[in-house]
Amino acid sequence: MFIHCPPVNIRELSTENFNNKRYYVTPEGKFPSITSVLGSFPNPELLEWRKRVGELEANRVSKLASSRGTKMHDLCERYLKNEQITNKTTSYDAYCSFIGIQPYLNNINNIHYLECPLYSKQLKVAGRCDGIAEYNKVLSVIDFKSSKREKQEEHIFDYFLQATFYGLSYYELTNIMIKQIVIIIAVDDGQSQVFIKPIKNYIKPLCNKIKFYICSIRE
Repeated sequence: MFIHCPPVNIRELSTENFNNKRYYVTPEGKFPSITSVLGSFPNPELLEWRKRVGELEANRVSKLASSRGTKMHDLCERYLKNEQITNKTTSYDAYCSFIGIQPYLNNINNIHYLECPLYSKQLKVAGRCDGIAEYNKVLSVIDFKSSKREKQEEHIFDYFLQATFYGLSYYELTNIMIKQIVIIIAVDDGQSQVFIKPIKNYIKPLCNKIKFYICSIRE
């Protein structure tokens, strides 16, 4: 049984879409989502893949991956809420992804929040974090990802920036310091992965990207 801590007071946030980008409606105004911010920068590998397979195939694969990822996230959340998970409650591929990362989920406890809406008045960005909880007894920002193949660390730098944003925002809203980020990746063709990193390593590059993004949309 996973232990859930009494939650601090964090209000729910609604979202709006504008120019194919998600914005969160916060008490401080409408802020772009951290995924929209990071996704606005060129990704040469992704562009090359889309060029190689063609737009129709790339869109088909992306849609399937997004659907599976959403279902896997749901299973992770339900499991951490102490619900029983079986292969009869979801699609086969999502269930396999869940089983692949279940050993890592078992390292989580003393859960502060699941699906936590966060925003930063200072950075003027918002988002939704998969979890704030202890991982191996260290309070962490925890994000769940899915992938066709195993990831190299240099290819998931934005995952670390995204999780760092959640940690900074959580501190800004609650005054609770988080020093560690944990990225758990369910992998189809290979072993599922976990990356554990200190937040302090990614604060500067995160702030630089956000600053560049905000300056670009004001031009």
